[in-house]
Amino acid sequence: MLGNLTIEEIDLILAENINGRIGYLDEGRVCIVPVSYAFNGEYLVMHSREGRKIKAMRKHPEVCFEVDEVQDQGNWKSVVLWGLYEEVTDVKERYYAMKNLITRLLHVKVSETLAIHDHALDEPQNAGAVEKRPVIYRIRIKEKSGRFEAS
Repeated sequence: MLGNLTIEEIDLILAENINGRIGYLDEGRVCIVPVSYAFNGEYLVMHSREGRKIKAMRKHPEVCFEVDEVQDQGNWKSVVLWGLYEEVTDVKERYYAMKNLITRLLHVKVSETLAIHDHALDEPQNAGAVEKRPVIYRIRIKEKSGRFEAS
């Protein structure tokens, strides 16, 4: 049976997962990359090193995000949402956004990129530390939908 997920089911899938894929426009091409995230009921919080993805989203802030849960080919749930990329620049907001993200990711193996970002909760002590500060951003959700198949 195929069907549509309710808003409550969509929010539950977003809240229970930590990995998804973000789609963005980069020089006329659509790019899709995996990301770790935290969902707070209103928006998704993510982090990244300064790079091509961040530069592209600054230029074209409309993004798409997808997360799914797949048991097998006949039993799956998929959520797609559309929203706006927003950098979190306020010191207090950055602190709480990163704390929320790190708290959500504590139970998984820490990657190299997250290990650098563990220090994001502290203000840099010198100019060299500024370069390692992650870009903390959120996706302000404008629209979301979800589908499922259950055999």
